[in-house]
Amino acid sequence: MLSALGLGAVGIGTGTAFIFIAMIFLLFIGMPLGFLTGFVALASSVLWFDTTTIMQMVASRVTDFTSSYTFVAVPMFVLMATMLDKTGIARDLYNAMRVMAGRINGGVALQSMVVAVLLASMSGIIGGETVLLGMLALPQMLRLGYNKNLAIGSVVAGGALGTMVPPSIVLIIYGMTANVSIGDLFLASVPAALLLSGLYMLYIYVLCKLNPDYGPAMDQSELENLTKEDKKKILIDIAIPLAIAGWILGSIYGGIASVTESACVGVVGVMLAAWHRRELNRGIIFESLKHTMKTVGMIIWVGIGATMIIGVYNLMGGDKYIADMFMGLDAPPIFTILIMMAVLLVLGMFLDWIGVAMLTMPIFVPIITSLGFDPIWFGVLFCVNMQVSFLSPPFGPAAFYLKSVAPKGIELTDIFKSVWPFIIMQLIVLATILTFPEFVTGFL
Repeated sequence: MLSALGLGAVGIGTGTAFIFIAMIFLLFIGMPLGFLTGFVALASSVLWFDTTTIMQMVASRVTDFTSSYTFVAVPMFVLMATMLDKTGIARDLYNAMRVMAGRINGGVALQSMVVAVLLASMSGIIGGETVLLGMLALPQMLRLGYNKNLAIGSVVAGGALGTMVPPSIVLIIYGMTANVSIGDLFLASVPAALLLSGLYMLYIYVLCKLNPDYGPAMDQSELENLTKEDKKKILIDIAIPLAIAGWILGSIYGGIASVTESACVGVVGVMLAAWHRRELNRGIIFESLKHTMKTVGMIIWVGIGATMIIGVYNLMGGDKYIADMFMGLDAPPIFTILIMMAVLLVLGMFLDWIGVAMLTMPIFVPIITSLGFDPIWFGVLFCVNMQVSFLSPPFGPAAFYLKSVAPKGIELTDIFKSVWPFIIMQLIVLATILTFPEFVTGFL
């Protein structure tokens, strides 16, 4: 099996160091993660193994990944989120909620969080939500005189909630890599998502209560001048997204559709709503499909690359090497979990969540189960951990999403400075779930 170079004889420790150093080097010279992992996998296979044998194994793993029935849910949810943005359903939901919440201090920031949760329950991704809130909520809060850091932080943190609220694509990918029930993951993530969004809203409310200048209320004259038709439109604009979210989640938990099928249900729901609003046309469908293909193409390439390198590494004995290293720790099992959380936090600062999931979960999950921990519980921990990665410097993607649409004068330094209170709240939720696992598994 070993190549003529005989490098396999030097041991798995050297192989691990080679893979790690090669990935770090290629990452910092700018190679995309999907190509990076695939390249390192091919290089490792040539150096350590007979190329023909290893290529057969890699081809088999890639085929299994790309042909997974569950994976069909990913493009459907991405398409649904894109259509929500393109048709204006999400925009009108925000405008309707703004009117309802504008009467209190911090109301626009609070309703932005509510809208973020509602959008997350329909789409499950963060990019579109962050951009949408950045285009609608941030200028509105700055115009009303909100504290800049509060306005920026609430938009970035709220936009990232799509990873926590079912149907989260993060949970779908985790369920695929960990081979656990995605429906159970969705159910377990709800208490964590509510706790996190509730902490965000409590922080905003208390801060604006103590410092009214941080979140001034809207001008009452704007609210008093609403006509009966305006009020009717507000109710419709709120009812349509609620109906779509209820349709998706109801089809899953009512046993009518699987997670994959519910994604198609959601797309149909959005298309029917757009048709009812007279916004469904060929241009919107084409643009939505084009954006979906780009996004899913990136996910597939990252998944293929990660699948290749994990397959090669496991054949080298890497899974047993890592498992023995963790199992050999002379410490309580929870210490192993804490180390894994630290590894995920560090990786999340530099890698996209898809890469983190694909690279670590095939190794971490078997260790978790062997220690007697619930992989569903660990999946929610992973999801909260990735919340931190979306906001944390230097490469927090939510910050870059917001920067792409932020008003003039707002820099990345302003965004990263504004997210720290929300990162602290994310770590509080992470610690809560670590300490009280039944908080998320008690209803399963």
